Amino acid sequence: MIVGVIGGSGLYRMKGLEKVREVRVETPFGRPSDVYVRGILEGTEFVFLPRHGRGHRWLPTEVNFRANIFGMKKLGVERIISVSAVGSLREEIAPGDVVIPDQFIDRTTQRPSTFFGQGVVAHISMADPFCAVLCGGLVRAAQATGAEVHAKGTYLCMEGPQFSTRAESLLYRRWGADVIGMTNLQEAKLAREAEICFATMALATDYDCWNRTAGDVEIEQVLAVLRENVELAQRIIRRAVDYLPAKRSCGCASALKDGIITERKKIPAKARKELKLLIGKYL
Repeated sequence: MIVGVIGGSGLYRMKGLEKVREVRVETPFGRPSDVYVRGILEGTEFVFLPRHGRGHRWLPTEVNFRANIFGMKKLGVERIISVSAVGSLREEIAPGDVVIPDQFIDRTTQRPSTFFGQGVVAHISMADPFCAVLCGGLVRAAQATGAEVHAKGTYLCMEGPQFSTRAESLLYRRWGADVIGMTNLQEAKLAREAEICFATMALATDYDCWNRTAGDVEIEQVLAVLRENVELAQRIIRRAVDYLPAKRSCGCASALKDGIITERKKIPAKARKELKLLIGKYL
């Protein structure tokens, strides 16, 4: 089992990570956000990637999500844990809480969200966008650490980089969204196309701007809470593998099986070559 972790810099500096090495990966979609950090943690191989690059260089819209996920696939990753800061849209989700979402609402407009096109058409189901097995493992791991964890929730993914207006924040609450962030939707879609299990560990840092009594979102506040949560996230990641089966039996591993619509002989040679890692077994 190889587990991928996408998140901030604090996650690839985990204590106890052995046989650490950096790996550069080339992809048909350009360069990933940074080099991948591989290592062994308590007997399990992990692959870490800083989503925004070391030093936080990429805006959410600028992150090369396709290269990031393709690179994980190329390195043999079968499960991805995505760790990210979110704003809370619910009174009961307090700053410092952990949310393991089970649904998404997409409010992005400027980001590639598929590996396909250019002569290859594929459609996959996103009815349940997260891997239930991986989510369950994260929930149990979070509970074991004593974290205040919410086992379900809807993650609204906005474009950013600005935070919401108050009217937007109130609207999203009426829609039924529970947390708001700027990154995980594309990761989930691409991971499903790559047949990689995907789950999000959302770390609530603030109440967004709907909650006037808590004050408006200030980046200093967000960063302060996030720094406090880094150690918690590390503890949960360490424990998560204890609650995961060694072999996958979920539908994520075959999500693309019936999804390729294009007549096989019509698929361009260039696309066959570039996407062989994803579609080769179905051609």
